[in-house]
Amino acid sequence: MNFEKWQHYLRARIYHLLRKEDSALEEYRRTQLAAPDFTRAIECIAFIHASRGEFGTAATHFRESLRIEPGNAEMQFNLGFACEKHGDLKEAIEAFQTATRLKPNFDRAWYGLGICLARLGKHAEAAQALHEAATLQPMNPHAWYALGMAHHHLHEPERVKEITLHLHRFDPLMTRHLIQDTERADLAYLVAELEL
Repeated sequence: MNFEKWQHYLRARIYHLLRKEDSALEEYRRTQLAAPDFTRAIECIAFIHASRGEFGTAATHFRESLRIEPGNAEMQFNLGFACEKHGDLKEAIEAFQTATRLKPNFDRAWYGLGICLARLGKHAEAAQALHEAATLQPMNPHAWYALGMAHHHLHEPERVKEITLHLHRFDPLMTRHLIQDTERADLAYLVAELEL
């Protein structure tokens, strides 16, 4: 047993729980020195950087973890999230696609993929990914909203209406946003009772 690894890692976890992030980072780094392939420490470093909004640094550490465990769908998702937040949509898309290949029912990865594709103006591909996310999580209003917006950009008003009617069943507030953002005054009656 690598006692040095566990000594530093457990100390890091305590600092992390106490929100002493700088001390936790130092102990996670010492853990890494004692056990370079111990991905838990690397991932914890990445999560601390992400929580600070340092998404580029977080992505570097997620990549390092994936070098050791390339088949980890959760880390692929985390890399995609960090890259998207950092503005690297191409790498984010690749990471989300890998996550969905590794774990086809990974709704958050499908959603992230759809959002990135939409930001690049690839609305048909975005709609496909968002359809997967909405199918896997049928009560996720954000997925349905984004799917409605993708179909709006594809100039598919009937599809937007179907999505709006579905969304209205469980989230009237998000329905209102979708109606406003797609300029569908013909559907405003659905949310007439809500304050604007």
